[in-house]
Amino acid sequence: MKLLVTLEKDETGMIVAECPSIPGCVSQGRTETEALVNIREAIAGCLEARKANNMPLTVDVREIEVPA
Repeated sequence: MKLLVTLEKDETGMIVAECPSIPGCVSQGRTETEALVNIREAIAGCLEARKANNMPLTVDVREIEVPA
């Protein structure tokens, strides 16, 4: 399964990783590499929890265009 993730540096310098198609699935790391490793682990846990609770594994994420 391929999922999009976002990476953003917070005010403390940590890299915050989030998976928009899984509500609440967020992790972090000191480096991008660490954040990506951690978000993969978080995604696996979130998918397992959603499956166990008979929830859809993901929600639809759409790309739209807006004027800049």
